Amino acid sequence: MTTTKIFFDTEFTGLHQGTTLISIGMISECGKTFYAELIDYDKSQVDEWLQENVISKLYLPELIGDEEARIDYSEFTKKGNCTYKGVHDLLYETLKDWLSQFEKVEMWGDCLSYDWVLFNNIFGHAFNIPKNVYYIPFDICTSFKENSVDPDINREEYSELKEGVQKHNALWDAKVIKACYDKLHQEPHGTVNVLVKKSYLARFVDAEKMYPVSYTFNADGSVNKEPFFLKGEDLTENQILELFQNQLL
Repeated sequence: MTTTKIFFDTEFTGLHQGTTLISIGMISECGKTFYAELIDYDKSQVDEWLQENVISKLYLPELIGDEEARIDYSEFTKKGNCTYKGVHDLLYETLKDWLSQFEKVEMWGDCLSYDWVLFNNIFGHAFNIPKNVYYIPFDICTSFKENSVDPDINREEYSELKEGVQKHNALWDAKVIKACYDKLHQEPHGTVNVLVKKSYLARFVDAEKMYPVSYTFNADGSVNKEPFFLKGEDLTENQILELFQNQLL
């Protein structure tokens, strides 16, 4: 069964128990998106900061007449993307339908204490979330720390996304989370020291010892598959795993 990572973010009316959902954005690791804006969040909780930094970033068209929800079915069916604008109580069916295109889902957020509770609330409570969604969420903050990156680092600068200033739009922030994850887990290029000491795999290698590897990276990012020797401190995690599998450690 294929597991798909989905990166998500929410915008809401405050860091307190009675907060209400304003919007939610998601992007799968394969690029499919979901974006919803709610019309029944508690507007009495909206302060000047929220108005300027969150409400102003909402962009779906206003609803007309008695229409309660707007779902872009044509885009959903053709590209796997979906948008919704309407009331909170009708959101769960649309989101459940969108999530159903994935066999198994891992949810990834950023400092997601509130995000995860609000996601669960869309479906009523934690036991009602779709069966294909893993009940344990994952946090990009942990990935930063595990890779010796300051968890408080500026996400936009780290991710290097340059599509304009859209911070605090839920879909944009979800894309930033995905970009951070991708950068943290991409293969290193050139002879950059990947600091194996950051990983639990460090215990299996001697930083100063030379190890035989079947490939290295050129400065342009291409792979050189000729046999070579590298110091333990310059090995990638995949190279360590390969050495382990070949009983060379």
